[in-house]
Amino acid sequence: MTQHLDFFKRQEVMAFSKPDLVEKESRITISTDLGIQELDLNFLFDYQIFPNNIIEGYCEWLVEKKQMEVGDTIVQQAFLPPSRTFSQKVIFGVRISEVINEGSRRGYSYKTLEGHVEKGVSTFTIEKKEGKTEFVIRTFSKPGNFLTRLLGPIFSIPYQTYCTKSALRNVKRKIEQQKKQF
Repeated sequence: MTQHLDFFKRQEVMAFSKPDLVEKESRITISTDLGIQELDLNFLFDYQIFPNNIIEGYCEWLVEKKQMEVGDTIVQQAFLPPSRTFSQKVIFGVRISEVINEGSRRGYSYKTLEGHVEKGVSTFTIEKKEGKTEFVIRTFSKPGNFLTRLLGPIFSIPYQTYCTKSALRNVKRKIEQQKKQF
């Protein structure tokens, strides 16, 4: 994966105009008594959002043994269908565009790099609002090439929906397993 990381670090973010992109927001409520700052969100910032049979990430900041920073690159290896064994492995790149560390919100955004099947930006946050903790995925995107525009309605959109729902459940499970330390 190191050669892929080196390659994607040299790629540009795909050009897009945000008003031309489709906005989607998905969220799931998380049952926890822990505050945002008490949660162990290392898995979130290590890009372990998706179950490992859907997407595996190879993150620049983890290779360099540092904290995530704006400008860092993630190599995404997607498994189609979602199986690590019997699947087509497709590799794309994204670049961190924002790191969010506010009192009631933690997470990050990334933008897709040239060659990605989607063009746009995705944001992943854990949010505490009105006593409720939620994991939120916000995307502004559209197909990144002719093939994904053509296959979107029959393949890409249903697969993205499946991946998003799986990520929501995965993050919910990881956070709900955490207990308050006394």
